[in-house]
Amino acid sequence: EVQLVESGGGLVQAGGSLRLSCAASGFTFDDYAIGWFRQAPGKEREGVSCISSSDGSTYYADSVKGRFTMSSDNAKNTVHLQMNSLKPEDTAVYYCAANALCGWSGYDYWGQGTQVTVSS
Repeated sequence: EVQLVESGGGLVQAGGSLRLSCAASGFTFDDYAIGWFRQAPGKEREGVSCISSSDGSTYYADSVKGRFTMSSDNAKNTVHLQMNSLKPEDTAVYYCAANALCGWSGYDYWGQGTQVTVSS
């Protein structure tokens, strides 16, 4: 059974940091790119970042570049999203997802999400 389990969300003040994790199981981790997405209340889901399985390249949405860093621990089938300099507009449910290639749509597998709330 494919599973993606996010953790690390919470409440933080603006300017603070959080580290999200996504633990994957049930598929060959090295064959998949992992992406992070977020959805704020009343807004569409948007892509945040992605890490490629082929060469470890990372991609970021313009809104998070320079503040968020994605990394992968292939030995533990886990990816992390280090979020620094958080802003109230980063408040959302954050999801990780797996796909053959990095991109902002068409993902095969999704986690259940973790809430991130940034207070002003």
